[in-house]
Amino acid sequence: MLQPPRALLVDFGGVLVGAPHPLPVAPDLVARLSELVSDVVSAEQIAADVSAGTQAFERWRDDVERTGGPAESPAAQGWAEFIARTWPQAARDAVNREAIALAYAWTCRAEWEVRAGVPEALRFAAEVGLPMAVVSNTLCGAANRDFLVAVGLSDLFAAELYSDEAGSRKPDPRLALLAAESVGVPIGDCWFVGDSVHRDIGCARRAGAGAAILMRSPRTDQEPSEPDLRPDARIEDGFGLLALLRQSTASPAGNDL
Repeated sequence: MLQPPRALLVDFGGVLVGAPHPLPVAPDLVARLSELVSDVVSAEQIAADVSAGTQAFERWRDDVERTGGPAESPAAQGWAEFIARTWPQAARDAVNREAIALAYAWTCRAEWEVRAGVPEALRFAAEVGLPMAVVSNTLCGAANRDFLVAVGLSDLFAAELYSDEAGSRKPDPRLALLAAESVGVPIGDCWFVGDSVHRDIGCARRAGAGAAILMRSPRTDQEPSEPDLRPDARIEDGFGLLALLRQSTASPAGNDL
């Protein structure tokens, strides 16, 4: 039986929102880039470079996370080093000038869908008085915020902490600690819910969260084994989280919620 939470800290991608992994290159982004660089780089090359650069960027972020570094890459660095590195200087300059807007377009995806059971779990948590915060690694937190507004979930969160704004990435515990502080609950009284053993369970353990809960996503099964990092509970979707919350709040220890 998990200790009843006084707050929930939840990941965005893989927990609140599901999407295929890896994601295909967005045609709208390729068209926008093609227009921006005035056809100096072909659309075919742009699509190939975005695909390869995205994978290289993800590998770089994994390396940063696994070495314990808290650094987050600025949007301009992502484009300059991973996408437009071989493009003519004029094209690189044009992309860098629009780096923030392009980061939004790179991040926000038509494939995003709220995961099954998530609205029910979040609304139940709100009904029993649990403050909630989003804790997410992302290139553009603004895209995540706008999505939560569009699907009617934004008002359920007391805070949203994103790596591009905070300057550190999970598993560095700083995001989780800032989130707990933002909702006014000690981290030891928070449940942390994520889909990555390394990023989320690792962050929860390093921060001292009361419980670390793994919600399975397509990315979860692609991660290497982490035998030293074990979640307190494993769930398949938002309905699993809802069941855990109901069980916890129905227990004698949770009667004061």
